[in-house]
Amino acid sequence: MIIVYNFIIPVRKFFIFVVFLLALSAVVFWLARLAPGDPLDAYYGEAVERMNESQREAAMSRLSLDKPVAAQYFAWLRNALTGDFGISHRYKQDVLHVIGGLWKNTLLLGGISYILTFVFSVLLGVFCAAKEGGTADRIICGAGTASSVIPAFFAALAAILIFGVNLKILPTGGAYSVGGNGSLADRALHLILPVSVMILSHLWYYSYMFRNRIISELKLDYVLLLRVKRLSGMRILLRHCLRNALPMLITVMAVSVPHIISGTYIVETVFSYPGIGRLAFESARYRDYNMLSALTLITGFIILAANLAGQTLSELLDPRMRKTEIKTSEKGVAAE
Repeated sequence: MIIVYNFIIPVRKFFIFVVFLLALSAVVFWLARLAPGDPLDAYYGEAVERMNESQREAAMSRLSLDKPVAAQYFAWLRNALTGDFGISHRYKQDVLHVIGGLWKNTLLLGGISYILTFVFSVLLGVFCAAKEGGTADRIICGAGTASSVIPAFFAALAAILIFGVNLKILPTGGAYSVGGNGSLADRALHLILPVSVMILSHLWYYSYMFRNRIISELKLDYVLLLRVKRLSGMRILLRHCLRNALPMLITVMAVSVPHIISGTYIVETVFSYPGIGRLAFESARYRDYNMLSALTLITGFIILAANLAGQTLSELLDPRMRKTEIKTSEKGVAAE
């Protein structure tokens, strides 16, 4: 019976994964076409104003915008399943070609921010848990709470004003200097402000969650037993409490992917950083339907895949979670 459910559960997860992706693509496709404005502006620009009625109809037909929304969606979905997401109305190029030139920048910014955020969150959470109630813990908690309520866009604008405009020590935008060769040092310099804003926006939220999880572990009976055996507090914290908190950390890291991605998109827009976040903003602004649909589908795929991977890793680290899911499935089958 266990073997059967070990097979059924992954199949069910994959089915839910596909259904969510299809629902997301349909909703975005439909909402994009409800947005006000002329969809021909992105492709033809000011030439749209000089078109007569027959020319507009021909232009709409050329871009497949003259069909009902449902027919447009199924035609787009059929092509998307073969890897063809259409032509960008704004860039007059294949959608994947445009994305292919920018996704590495977003991966670099988001990946570095993601890793550093959780490395610092774990270190800060463990430190505060070890100093619970002390002066350092209270100061860090107060400062962290104050920093966590600052919106990312405001922090980005403040960073540009202070370090880019007033002090003139850091670049205020772009992925590398204009006319430069994009060297490693130049790219690193341009990443300092965006990455710092990303870390500041998310650090304390996850540090506080991890701090509380470690504190909860320290209050369990097995910790008292280890202390009776005269193990040092730091050894208990690092070798036992931290290990038991890993499933929670994995789950939080998976759930945090949407937050990191949304933060990356905001930071890219404010810092004029050439990535898919800024591209998504421009696609929505100029009603570049094909580009917007593709970016939404790609983003949704990453988020859902991260959550699925996080859940799987948590079950591997803590088998109790998998047993609970199997029992739930068994009850559902029995009820049927």
